[in-house]
Amino acid sequence: MIKQARAAAMLPAQDLARAKAFYRDKLGLTPTQEDQDPRGGVMFELSGGTGFAVFLSSGKASGTHTQLALEVPDVEAAVKDLRARGLKFEEYDSPELKTVNGVAEIGGTKVAWFKDSEGNLIAVSLPVAVPATRSS
Repeated sequence: MIKQARAAAMLPAQDLARAKAFYRDKLGLTPTQEDQDPRGGVMFELSGGTGFAVFLSSGKASGTHTQLALEVPDVEAAVKDLRARGLKFEEYDSPELKTVNGVAEIGGTKVAWFKDSEGNLIAVSLPVAVPATRSS
């Protein structure tokens, strides 16, 4: 049954109105569902029936690991577009990870990271290859 499940990310927000404004103004997303309870959350749907939710939480995002990946066909174009919207991309320079103009090449793919208004670390990457399923 779990193999038939879909996955969605849940991102914590200490200020839900601020987070909603960030995703609207910086990423150009419109909530597709919004809990009327101020302690609730906001759902954003993306292509292919995927999506994520931002929910009110007293917990703080660590910002030290990727919490959501947004898959795009062209990372450099997405980074350019998002920078034009005011996003700042993370820069890394270590033996394990080096970015050039905000973009890293890892295992034959490209990835860039930014933090949302709540400190959640979001990746912009090329699509993850999913192997074809085998019937048994």
